[in-house]
Amino acid sequence: MITTKPQPGEYVDYQMNYIKQVGDAPVQQLILDLKDKGYAFYTSIPEEKGNHTYAPGKWTIKEVLGHIIDTERIFGYRLLCFIRGEKQGLPGFDQDDYVALSDANNRTIQDLAEEMKAVRTANAYVVRNITEEQGAIKGTSAGNPISVRTILYIMAGHELHHMQILKEKYL
Repeated sequence: MITTKPQPGEYVDYQMNYIKQVGDAPVQQLILDLKDKGYAFYTSIPEEKGNHTYAPGKWTIKEVLGHIIDTERIFGYRLLCFIRGEKQGLPGFDQDDYVALSDANNRTIQDLAEEMKAVRTANAYVVRNITEEQGAIKGTSAGNPISVRTILYIMAGHELHHMQILKEKYL
């Protein structure tokens, strides 16, 4: 299990916001716990609020859920690549382009919540078996160095960040 927090040189500055979301929680367990906690939270959102935004130009609740799903998939892929020794740099992604092409607004919150739970369940098999040594492995993503443990922290922190935004600004 990972006990060492991300160290300088393993992340870029803007990622610190997500890392801080985790605090002192055991990151792998937090990710596993969020599978059910996230699902319970998302399915508690009334369907009629799904296309709600808190300001013009902001994503809808459904688009936020779609974004969380897309990002979870990408983080899972990055984890797998780096712990398997991938030496090529991995591309970044433009979250706004992904959301615009997601068609999330034509889905139900229940469907999106189930997909998130399924993607997290699939990633859990990799996440729960990452060792401290594997956590220190570095790769390159979006042109920046990043460690496996940093990806774990961002994976958890990213979801926590968006859950907080949903609670504070949407619901």
